[in-house]
Amino acid sequence: MHVYDIWHISMFGPFEFIMAGVLVGFCVGITGVGGGSLMTPILISLFRIEPHIAIGTDLLYAAISKFCGSLVHAKKMNIVWPIVIWLAAGSIPASFATHWVLDNYLSQSANYKMVLTMVLGFMLTLTGVSIIFRAQIEALFNKIRSKDVLEDYSLDYEKESLQIKSKRTYIILMGIILGVFVTLSSVGAGAFGIMALVLMFPNLPMIRIIGSDVVHAVLLTFVAGIGHMTSGNVDFHLLGWLLCGSIPAIIVGTLISSRLPEKLIRKILGITLFALGLNFMINPIKAKPAAKPAAAYVLPGAAISAEKSVNV
Repeated sequence: MHVYDIWHISMFGPFEFIMAGVLVGFCVGITGVGGGSLMTPILISLFRIEPHIAIGTDLLYAAISKFCGSLVHAKKMNIVWPIVIWLAAGSIPASFATHWVLDNYLSQSANYKMVLTMVLGFMLTLTGVSIIFRAQIEALFNKIRSKDVLEDYSLDYEKESLQIKSKRTYIILMGIILGVFVTLSSVGAGAFGIMALVLMFPNLPMIRIIGSDVVHAVLLTFVAGIGHMTSGNVDFHLLGWLLCGSIPAIIVGTLISSRLPEKLIRKILGITLFALGLNFMINPIKAKPAAKPAAAYVLPGAAISAEKSVNV
């Protein structure tokens, strides 16, 4: 067992991980900010968990926590399935390809952690900016949406289908970009997808854009998480404790959100994520990841005996 593992086990346990889940769950419930952008930096910065383990675990955490939201959107018919399908047509292969490159070329490289933390930092910085300047960004989007005569296509499925078909290439390209960055950082499946869809489909109701993006985020984070799981980058005990804390907290946070200063909390979160992102980009983790444990554990005495027999 590595010194890191001994220190980690002795310092943190289920209680601390459940509390982290509660904190992130409250923030998600109150502000709507995605759990991935909050959970991954907490696991890396506070709990000192290896970046690849934090990202892999957080991807499955995000998939499970977003799944409930996707069911609600599906029940309310808020999902534009052609958009989800074309996004997935780009993001799922891109996620597989990114994981293959990570697993075969970077996983044992000294640059592995540096690449992961720098991409994470970049995505956190963008997320922080989008949260801090949310009002200005929404005003810009509304201006873009009002330039054209925004006929509501939600009830005209033929026009909606034609519009999606005409922009199919752009949707797939956006899916590819999301697939790469989400697999590398676990951040961006929600916020950046919504921004791009708003620009591409200004006449779609916002609720349908959000519903479609949430469903795609579930698919992408699940596939990316499974990829990381096959490489041993998911800690299932950690995942369980995080979910135990966050799922009830998301529900409670949503119920009490109207009574709390949501704008102030959102600003604080945005500044925090921006600062964390800059720190990850300026000071990325450069150490080589810990070697994967061998299939069999050799006792120290047996190793000494084997060494003596070789010397003889």
